Amino acid sequence: MACLSFLRRNVGLGLQRGMVSSGVTALKAKFSSEAGIKLEASSFNSGLAFEFSEELQQLREMARRFCREEIMPVAAHHDKTGEYPWDIIKKAHALGLINGHIPEEYGGPGLGVLDGCVVTEELAYGCTGIQVAIEANSLAEMPVILAGNKEQKKKYLGRMMEDHLMAAYCVTEPGAGSDVAGIKTRAEKKGDEYVINGQKMWITNGGVANWYFLLARTDPDASAGKGFTGFIVDRDSPGVTVGRKEWNMGQRASDTRGITFEDVVVPKENVLGSEGIGFKIAMGAFDKTRPPVAASAVGLAQRALEEALTYSLERKTMGKYIAQHQAVNFMLADMAIGIETARLATQRAAWEVDQGRRNTYFASIAKCLAGDVANKCATDAVQIFGGNGFNSEYPVEKLMRDAKIFQIYEGTAQIQRMIIGRELVEKAKMTTM
Repeated sequence: MACLSFLRRNVGLGLQRGMVSSGVTALKAKFSSEAGIKLEASSFNSGLAFEFSEELQQLREMARRFCREEIMPVAAHHDKTGEYPWDIIKKAHALGLINGHIPEEYGGPGLGVLDGCVVTEELAYGCTGIQVAIEANSLAEMPVILAGNKEQKKKYLGRMMEDHLMAAYCVTEPGAGSDVAGIKTRAEKKGDEYVINGQKMWITNGGVANWYFLLARTDPDASAGKGFTGFIVDRDSPGVTVGRKEWNMGQRASDTRGITFEDVVVPKENVLGSEGIGFKIAMGAFDKTRPPVAASAVGLAQRALEEALTYSLERKTMGKYIAQHQAVNFMLADMAIGIETARLATQRAAWEVDQGRRNTYFASIAKCLAGDVANKCATDAVQIFGGNGFNSEYPVEKLMRDAKIFQIYEGTAQIQRMIIGRELVEKAKMTTM
C-alpha cells in the first residue's frame, strides 16, 4: 500500500472550475440589431481537460509496468492451465493495485472510479482473465461500500486490506442471469437469523472467495424492488458448497463456479442496509463497476490493435507490407476509431459517478460500446494475422476468446441497450411534461 499512499481521488478528467464564467466575460461583441453576438473562437475552448493529473499518470505507469513485467510473461500459461494467478494477486495486493475503491478509513487507497478504470485498462492489456480475477473484488465489495454500516465495513473491507483475500458477487443463478428479478434463492427470517437456500452460477472468484455478497428473495410476493435483500455470507459458513471450476472459452485464469447454499444460517448483522432493498443495492453497484468492465474491454482492444499493427508491418504480400494495403489499413483505422471512442465513453461514465451523479445511462453506453469494440478489434486482429491468427501460438487467438464475455457478463449487450433506451424515454417524458 505504500506505493499508493500518495495517490488519492483526483479530478484527472473533467470541467475546470470557473472556466465557463471567465469565458462569458471574455465576450468582445455587444448585442446589436446589426451585428448580433460576436465571439472569439477561444472564449469557450477551455471547458474540458483531457490530461490526467500527475498522480494519475504515475498510477497508470505503475500499472503498465506491472502488466508488462508480471502479467504478460505468464498470461499464456494461465490461459492453458486455468491456474488461478495467486502469485500475481499477492504482488498486486502489495502494490495497492487491488481493492482500490476501499475508503481510506478502512485501510484502502480510496481511489475514484476513473482511477480504477485507468488501472484496469492497463492490466487488461496483458490478460483480461488475470485482470478480472483482480477486479472481481471491487464488484463484491461495492455493495458493502454503498450500503454497509461501519461495523460491516470495518470487518469485511478491513480484512481485505490486511491480507490478499478475495471476495465474490453472488447474484446470477442457473435460471436468472440478465433477468435478476427471476432469482429464486430464498432467505427466510427465523428470529435474529436468516436461513438461506438456493444456487448461484457463474460466480467469479467463487472458489477462492473469503466471503460473498449474496442477493436473495426475502418476500416471495413483493416486486423485485422490494422483495430482495443483500447479505454478506462467510465462505466457511456450514451449508456453503463450492462447485467445480468451469472451463470457459476465454478468461480462463478467472475462477468461475457454481455455489450452493443449503440451510446456510446468516445473522441479521450481515444484512446490508435493510430488508427489501437488496435489488437497489445490487443495481447501484453496477453503476460503479460497469465503467471498469468497459475499461477492461478497451485494454483488450488496444492490445489487439497493437498486435495487428506490429504484425502488419512485418508481414509482406505482393511486394509490400500488408499494412500498406488499403483493405488492411482501413481495418486498423476502424480499430483505432472504436478504441478511442470507447475509451472516452468509459472515462465519461467513470467521471460522472465520481462527481456523485447517477451515471446509469453513461455506464451502459460505455459497457455496451466497449464490449462490441473489443470483439470487433479481436476479430479483425485475427483476420489481419490470417492463418496465423487462427493458431494458438499467436496471441490474437486468445484475445478473440477472451473478448466474447464482455458482451455477456455484468449485463449483456442487449440489456445495456434496453437500459439506454429506457433512460432516453424517461428523459424525453420529463422534458415534454
